[in-house]
Amino acid sequence: MTSITVSTAISTGRVQLVNVRQRSLLVAKLRVYLVAALFTFIGVVALCRIAWLGLAGEGADRTAEFDGQVPRGEIVDRNGVPLARAFPAYSLWFNPRALGDGPALVKSPAEVAAALLRIFPDEDLAALTAKLASGKPQYLRRRIMPEDANRIHALGEPALEFPRENERYYPQGSMAAHVLGYVSADGRGHVGMEQVYDKALTDPATRGNPAVLSLDTRVQGALEDELMRGIQMSAAKGAAGIVLDVDSGEIVALASLPSFNPNLIDQANVGNIFNRVTNQVYELGSTFKPITVAAAIDAGVIADMSRRYPSGAPLKIGGYEIHDSHNFGASLNVPEALIHSSNIVTAQIADQLGGLRLKAVMESLGMNARPQIELPAKGFPLWPRGEKGQWARITTMTVSYGHGLAVTPLHLASAYAALVNGGIWRPATLHKLAPNQIPAGRRVFKAATSARMRQLLRMIVVDGTGKKADAAGYRVGGKTGSAEKPGAGGYRKTSLIATFAAAFPMDRPRYVVIAMLDEPQGTQATSGQRTAAWNTAPIVGRVVPRIGPLLGVMPDATRDIDISDLSPLVANGEGE
Repeated sequence: MTSITVSTAISTGRVQLVNVRQRSLLVAKLRVYLVAALFTFIGVVALCRIAWLGLAGEGADRTAEFDGQVPRGEIVDRNGVPLARAFPAYSLWFNPRALGDGPALVKSPAEVAAALLRIFPDEDLAALTAKLASGKPQYLRRRIMPEDANRIHALGEPALEFPRENERYYPQGSMAAHVLGYVSADGRGHVGMEQVYDKALTDPATRGNPAVLSLDTRVQGALEDELMRGIQMSAAKGAAGIVLDVDSGEIVALASLPSFNPNLIDQANVGNIFNRVTNQVYELGSTFKPITVAAAIDAGVIADMSRRYPSGAPLKIGGYEIHDSHNFGASLNVPEALIHSSNIVTAQIADQLGGLRLKAVMESLGMNARPQIELPAKGFPLWPRGEKGQWARITTMTVSYGHGLAVTPLHLASAYAALVNGGIWRPATLHKLAPNQIPAGRRVFKAATSARMRQLLRMIVVDGTGKKADAAGYRVGGKTGSAEKPGAGGYRKTSLIATFAAAFPMDRPRYVVIAMLDEPQGTQATSGQRTAAWNTAPIVGRVVPRIGPLLGVMPDATRDIDISDLSPLVANGEGE
């Protein structure tokens, strides 16, 4: 047998070679892992350092200041026109540690302040100097123009920085300022819908969707323009106005003048921030007379429009006397009483109606509570008190023609909507409503009573104190009101609140328009007259033709509400 011999030396050598290669590969892998771990560690350290620099040190001071600078969502009108939006802008920031541990400024604080004053002449030199000398990081000015930033850069002061931020901008300037409000330096909304929508406008989940208001900027502009013209013509202290959709309660325009510019809220005097429409209450005078008449018709107290009431002499109640502005004859019927604006006849109607029933109607119209509107500032009415909740006889009479009860112009607008829309009161709103969002409201007047009031209001404009509101083709109806303002020791005969409350078109009412002037004077432009017939009725007469086509109401001289059953009852003439 032949034996085969295998060399163990060769086998052993091959095994050793394999082991050496495995160890080399293992060492190489370990080195790669170590290098990768080292780079990972260095990266983590760098990221931590960056995060630390962002949250501490020089950045910490400014981060605290910028906490409120969250980009806000837009506010738009009912047609999508921007009313408030965010836009990128420069600010002037003082960083006293820009040069490290050295001096904050190259020049003295006084010299730098003087140089800044040449760029911004409206700044206060002493205040700027104090800020620069304080060594405290802070804003020196918000919203600066790029060319101003270039001029500041040329001063050669590294401590003067220009952070680019999201600022609030109101493209329409002062238009609808009392509705919008403003945003303060801390990024929070104040006064108007900026405050109401503050959370939604800053919440990342909702700020992408604009807040849509019921306003129409075209109508708002026309209303403000004509109210300002009224102020100038009558030398009045101020004005208020509303355009309200009678079927939904949506406010299409709301103006309080004088106004303010929310873009300049940091620099401007904001004394005009008070809203005359929703926050101030007034005795609105004879504009209440149609409400009293409607309540009496509803209750059956007025069943015959031709019935005559004594009017030739002042009405004496206890120690009081109720007068008319003129002597309109020995007697007046209801249409004539409204056309001439007779206090004497309205007081008699209210006396027959009784305080309980008149008070109940006023309560149904919301006149005993703050106006229902989204705005934060809402005035509480001056509501008459009586024994056990009952009004005194004289109180019932004076309230019937708008004295002794003070409400906001918005209260009046909502009441007139109920007078003409079929008798339904709805809360006013600044939200644009879809058809399925319109509230059902509550019935205050019968539909038949509302139909009669549309006739009577139209007659006041055709034949009575509202003639100057009669815009051709728009079938305007309404009522004047001129009330003396109360003061120390009684009413001030030289200070009036002049109001015209209107609706159009009266054959199918769509909108209520309220115009009010605070203390109009008898000027050459108003023929020396201070009353609503000469001051606020003309405002409505100019506003309606401007806004009607914008709202889909075209003039039509062939149409009007039928007043043929009432016209024969009226002997033409004018009152207040």
